[in-house]
Amino acid sequence: MIRRFVHAHSLLALSLLAALLATTAGASTSPGEWRFRVLLDDTEIGYHHFRLLGQGPEQQLESEARYNVQFLYITVYRYAHDSRERWQGNCLRQVDANTQDNGKALAVHGAQDGNRFVVSGARNQEDLPACVMTFAYWNPSLLGQSRLLNVQTGEYLNVQVRTLGEENIAVRGATQRALRYALETRDFRIDLWYSPDKEWLALESRTDGGRKIRYLIQ
Repeated sequence: MIRRFVHAHSLLALSLLAALLATTAGASTSPGEWRFRVLLDDTEIGYHHFRLLGQGPEQQLESEARYNVQFLYITVYRYAHDSRERWQGNCLRQVDANTQDNGKALAVHGAQDGNRFVVSGARNQEDLPACVMTFAYWNPSLLGQSRLLNVQTGEYLNVQVRTLGEENIAVRGATQRALRYALETRDFRIDLWYSPDKEWLALESRTDGGRKIRYLIQ
């Protein structure tokens, strides 16, 4: 039911998001943590946490997601994702991701090798440019990218980002001004909200059946 959405959030690189902030010029230069509640429509189904370690150009991102969708107290969908991404500035240097997508196991490994980034995923092995980015929502530099690596599947996807303007959103029980962006691929759209100083605040997308997935920061 929500498989297409979660394929993009590992962020994460889908993942996943995430991503999970400093300036638009580069990745965060201090440790950070983003802890999101995940809602399907108005029902909380789990969480997605991101932790950024290290200072300076070399950093490591740890991502953990758990979803559990129930209908009449019976689990109909279960999702677990864990990944580690090693970054140098805005360039991914290594990624290891493992996902359980409703019983289906997926594993992706990627590493820089000279002037290329070699990634092996659920489908095949592929040579990518030396400097790639994942769906790293925590790093606002992703808003300037035309291709992003899905660390759940190993796919290198074409993306388009549009600015949708400013609006007020609820953040931790208070109203906050935010900038909204739409990140689109051929198959799905993800809306992202950032504070004026580019802190990632929220995420929203739709399932194949039209239901709403939301990430609300804790």
